[in-house]
Amino acid sequence: MSKTNSSRTLALGAMFTAIVVVLQLLGSFIHFGPFSISLVLVPIVIGAALCGPVIGAWLGFVFGLTVLLSGDAGAFLAVNVPGTIITVLLKGTLCGLVAGVVYSALKKVNEYLAVLISAIVCPVVNTGVFLICCALFFMPTIREWAGGTSVLRFMILGLVGGNFLFELIFNIILSSAIIRIINAVKRN
Repeated sequence: MSKTNSSRTLALGAMFTAIVVVLQLLGSFIHFGPFSISLVLVPIVIGAALCGPVIGAWLGFVFGLTVLLSGDAGAFLAVNVPGTIITVLLKGTLCGLVAGVVYSALKKVNEYLAVLISAIVCPVVNTGVFLICCALFFMPTIREWAGGTSVLRFMILGLVGGNFLFELIFNIILSSAIIRIINAVKRN
């Protein structure tokens, strides 16, 4: 990588890091049920597409760290601190990493398809890792929270349902804007 290219990547990574922090802090005020909406997935996808999977993973990690520091994970921290830290950092890091890997793998085939699939994969990985970690670290508590109803139904509808659908639809709708941003940055 040339010095100019690495400087550009570093500058874009820093800019997207700031955007992720601000959007996560602002997004913590918008709730569906007990959980806030992850508005930060869009800049994570853009950063991963423009700068690669490593920056995507970094942006996801920053997203997770911001969730932990903002208190958004408070309900889970009260149950299992190590499990919460692992869950939040892992789901964020992996959603950025996988979005970057998918974009990198598909961009030569079709850049629009690469953006669309990355925009879909990011919330799927974020939510999927969250559900897996809930099963690993929090199942007794989730059974209590479900109050005698189906635990799986509670996890899907109560913990992630509306949030996941919002994130997925938001990312799909904005994927055309994402590709325009990527192309504008590439032109300059």
